Amino acid sequence: MSEDKNKISEAIQLYFDSMYESSEDKVRQVFHENAKITGYMQGKLLEQSVDNFATFVASQIPSAAEKNEEKLLETLSIEIAGSTAVARVRDGYIGMVFQDTLSFLKIDDDWVIYNKLFHVES
Repeated sequence: MSEDKNKISEAIQLYFDSMYESSEDKVRQVFHENAKITGYMQGKLLEQSVDNFATFVASQIPSAAEKNEEKLLETLSIEIAGSTAVARVRDGYIGMVFQDTLSFLKIDDDWVIYNKLFHVES
């Protein structure tokens, strides 16, 4: 079980890095192709496909890494049930703080995000 938890932690780091570096490739690497990204932004429901999210992430130029922004990534919890898992993370992105609920699937030996629900803290 700890090997799976480590792999999920690595996937969470890749997820964060994808946004921090504005990397479309890393978004596509960590998300399942059919994943949905959903939450409320400024009171309106926002639903995105992986393609839409990857394009949005890539459009954030210069990236947070290039601007040398402070990193904020906290893993609040990881729960594993067989080949599924749920992680709650708190992260800083585009000048806001988010709480994300990331649903994972284990495919072969890799853990990928199948759904992301986000809540804007500030």
